[in-house]
Amino acid sequence: MTATVHVVDDDASVLTALTRILEAEGLDVVPSLSTREFLERYDPSVPNCILLDLAMPGMGGLETQQLLEEQGIGSPVIFLTGCGDVPSTVRAMKAGAIDFLTKPVEVDDLLDAVHRGIQRDLRTRAEHEDESRVGVLFTTLTPREREVLRHVLAGRLNKQIAAELGIVEKTIKVHRSRVMHKLGVRSVAELVRLAERAHVTPA
Repeated sequence: MTATVHVVDDDASVLTALTRILEAEGLDVVPSLSTREFLERYDPSVPNCILLDLAMPGMGGLETQQLLEEQGIGSPVIFLTGCGDVPSTVRAMKAGAIDFLTKPVEVDDLLDAVHRGIQRDLRTRAEHEDESRVGVLFTTLTPREREVLRHVLAGRLNKQIAAELGIVEKTIKVHRSRVMHKLGVRSVAELVRLAERAHVTPA
């Protein structure tokens, strides 16, 4: 899947140089001279990472990182700065930054950080898509089937579930079979793993 690298730096010459380096690597680059310009160009549907200058007029890099978090934008962030300090580095990394690079940056270090950022975003998106797909499967279950499922996840036998729900054991077997069929699993172990991915808890 094609990924975009957003480069945000208020220095036009630096922005141009970074863009050329990344494009030479075959990457799709969207340069912006400010946070506002970046937000106008940002497309959340496209895998990406953000190369962010620390010190910019108005909203700086750390403030931008906080804004992204508040807006639910989870794209990996890489900081690039000519005036980095330990407190800023610690704050950025604690907030989930991929890396904190100092200008003038080594090309290999830059490309390594960008590729790590893109891979993280792709992995996160794949995990979210998988969770959504699994969640849709569980919506096909009836309320009674979900109830039986949660008892199965708790390790209870059919006769124990029947006694708990006040219905005959044969009916529990039918519900259990339907649950396994709808979710496309063949064993309780598979069922447990699938339920964990869908955040379904035992009864």
